Amino acid sequence: MRLLNTTTLQLEEFWDSNIPKKYAILSHTWGKEEVSFQDIKNLDSTSQLVGFSKIQACCEQAVKDDLKWAWIDTCCIDKSSSAELSESINSMFRWYEKATICYAYLSDVAAGSDLQGPESSFFKSRWFTRGWTLQELIAPREVEFFSNDWNKLGSRSQLSKEISQITRIGQDVLRENNKKALQRKSIAQKMSWASRRETTRSEDTAYCLLGLFEVNMALLYGEGANAFIRLQKKILKRSNDQSLFAWTAPKSEGVSGSELLLAGFLASSPAYFEHSHDYIPNNHPSQLLRLIRPYSMTNMGLCIDIPLFEVPGNENQFMIVLLCSSTSAKEKNGYIGLFVFVDEPGLFQSRGLFGSKHISDWCKARRDAYQGPTALRATSFDVDRIGPYLKIDWDARHRGIKAHVGTLYVPQNSSALSR
Repeated sequence: MRLLNTTTLQLEEFWDSNIPKKYAILSHTWGKEEVSFQDIKNLDSTSQLVGFSKIQACCEQAVKDDLKWAWIDTCCIDKSSSAELSESINSMFRWYEKATICYAYLSDVAAGSDLQGPESSFFKSRWFTRGWTLQELIAPREVEFFSNDWNKLGSRSQLSKEISQITRIGQDVLRENNKKALQRKSIAQKMSWASRRETTRSEDTAYCLLGLFEVNMALLYGEGANAFIRLQKKILKRSNDQSLFAWTAPKSEGVSGSELLLAGFLASSPAYFEHSHDYIPNNHPSQLLRLIRPYSMTNMGLCIDIPLFEVPGNENQFMIVLLCSSTSAKEKNGYIGLFVFVDEPGLFQSRGLFGSKHISDWCKARRDAYQGPTALRATSFDVDRIGPYLKIDWDARHRGIKAHVGTLYVPQNSSALSR
């Protein structure tokens, strides 16, 4: 880890054992003429670059806060070295986490600006739309926000209500000592925080989330959307949170709500989790819990044993039940259902992304098939978007549910949508 001396603006390299306990760290959006690792070595010429004023102001603020060192991504990483870049990106969340303070510089927010309301420059700041700034918002002990002329706007704790409205991140995560609150959030919730954010390189939509999900990955620029598939496979190996599969493909132009889209279990982009911010693991004791088995990625793809509910009159079509529920549902002990096609003998063909009409018809068939209390009951639909999920409730009084565990082998090449 290289740190910038806040007085001399000279770089010094530290290893894990001797990294200073106190240092400032900068969060910002990149602009024109940023100061690189090579540039910072020659301060005379570097001072003429547009990005130098940002570095200088950051160091001056750190000096005011009695901090000798600062870390700035533009000039503290030698990006000409792929090995160093990979190590830095895999370590970045930890570096922000251990920083004494993070300065969030909002270049498009003026001092004295209104910080409240969706039309304010604070709410519209580009800083809240970038992929990398998500971890820079969450990881540090505290974040101080600064305007374009480096006037203090407030801290993350002080502005937690406004930031939560902008990002949909809970205020419990945005306050100080937020580590336990972050650990309580589901995979789907964390993914939803990144769903509206963008990165310049497509691979960075995955790489910027490594620290948030506590995984490490080799960087392979050029792999495109496969980076996000690799990230999900890494997450799958260390977590049994099935909200990873609880995503909805964005509705594309020319595709009506009644048309069928085909996909696998893994999403192609964080954008698919935009409507998953209220999905959480469901650990409510029930018959379904006893049916859940471990799952893993194999040479045939994802191998998962999961409860299957047959669709009456439709060969090879099933509703599977994920062990997660919705916090917005009236019944907190409900489950999320997902409609799938299965080939014999148990080879996954595709998952369906259905409009409400398809799911409603299926529910009606299920209700007609059962006499008395039903284990599956639709609670809400969204007719304005294509959605694979049927929010379902578990009726604790009903013990005769006709479900069985079927093993699905989901081929890895089924993860991309086919138009």
